[in-house]
Amino acid sequence: MSWLALAHPPLTFAVLALALAIEAAAGYPDALYRALGHPVTWIGRLIAALDAALNRGSFARRRAGGVLAVLVLLAVVGAAALTLTALAGLAGPFAGLVPLALLCASLPAQRSLHDHVARVATALRGEGLEGGRRTVSMIVGRDPGTLDEAAVCRAAIESLAENFSDGIVAPAVWIGIGGLPGGALYKAVNTADSMIGHRTPRHAAFGWAAARLDDLVNLPASRLTAGLIVAAAALQAFPSPRDGAGSPREALAAIRRDAAKHRSPNAGWPEAAMAGALGLALAGPRVYGGSVVEDAWMGDGRPEAGPADIERALALYRTACILLWGLAAGAAALGFLI
Repeated sequence: MSWLALAHPPLTFAVLALALAIEAAAGYPDALYRALGHPVTWIGRLIAALDAALNRGSFARRRAGGVLAVLVLLAVVGAAALTLTALAGLAGPFAGLVPLALLCASLPAQRSLHDHVARVATALRGEGLEGGRRTVSMIVGRDPGTLDEAAVCRAAIESLAENFSDGIVAPAVWIGIGGLPGGALYKAVNTADSMIGHRTPRHAAFGWAAARLDDLVNLPASRLTAGLIVAAAALQAFPSPRDGAGSPREALAAIRRDAAKHRSPNAGWPEAAMAGALGLALAGPRVYGGSVVEDAWMGDGRPEAGPADIERALALYRTACILLWGLAAGAAALGFLI
């Protein structure tokens, strides 16, 4: 069996299942980050260099430069990931699973997302509103000074839902499809969108290609994420509804009613699912950079969220992560059987 098998199912699902387990258990160790950095920081340096070199001239020239930047980024990241896959393949397809899983474990961020969101609830309980504003400002881009306690809690839950999709489920989907190269290429696109895919004077033209490509590659993951949240809500409500349990019926209703109303073609799916499952109203009008953004509400529940709702959202998230791992492990087992 060629090393190329490591870049295609069914072995990619085995790599994915192992990578998700490693990352959930250990995260990305601080010592490793201090010594080597992180793949996102390496990708970010390349994007920054391309931005400095190509983002100049007329609107049309900037847009063309942005397309070229994305192509260069994908070529460099794809070549590096294929090279690492080839090196792992020298040990044989099955022996190469462990080093590839270790590399792929750097791409999803289950543990760090959980910890960052949990800190918001902890800070609100221990330090009050100012502590909540400080900690939530580390994970959202809105103006923290405009947020009351309910808005801080909603922001944390919205960030959990959206980042579950593009920070965990999406890299998992692309690892499953294409192994380390698939996951690395997705991470390159997503990092480019986060750095240059904004409608600012500098990046409206240059970041156009990155933003549109990010919308496209996140389409399958956003829908899968919503499904995972609904399934997690159903598991938490079984065998009988109990106080604080998720509501799969309301999650499905919110997806059907509200997901398409979101200004993002993808973020509305996990946010609506989370809102419905928790009986909350998420999103809505928010302040970014001193300007009010009139976003639609996701869910028709109460907007008055509290720290307990963050903890309920985290419980749903943990269950959904286990379900994602189960899908990867099940796909790997099925692939080996057939």
